[in-house]
Amino acid sequence: MSKYADKIVEIVLNSREHLTAEQVFLEMKKTYPKVVLATIYNNLNMLVSEGKLRRISIEGSPDRYDRTTRHDHMICMKCGALSDITIQDMTQMIERQTGGKILSYDLKINYICSECKNKLKENKHE
Repeated sequence: MSKYADKIVEIVLNSREHLTAEQVFLEMKKTYPKVVLATIYNNLNMLVSEGKLRRISIEGSPDRYDRTTRHDHMICMKCGALSDITIQDMTQMIERQTGGKILSYDLKINYICSECKNKLKENKHE
């Protein structure tokens, strides 16, 4: 698994997108043509459990994978576009409110992206 795991981490970290397992699989096939999708899923699960990658789950969409450095996400509720956003770390505020240490948090902000807003405006004018 090690040679695949290292390459999967490289693919995810070098991507400007938040890749699905299928997208990682297609990239892996360029280097390892005989790799199978199950191997990708197994390695992704292992990498997430080891804290080397981050899984982003969005209801109604396939899971996506991302780097683990602290950042948050904005999700368009119309087209599903996922983008990074960096907001001030809220760990201390959350710990004060809960009275205990937290391991991490994952902030997902739902919105409608400008592209979808423009499409909605165009549809109203038709």
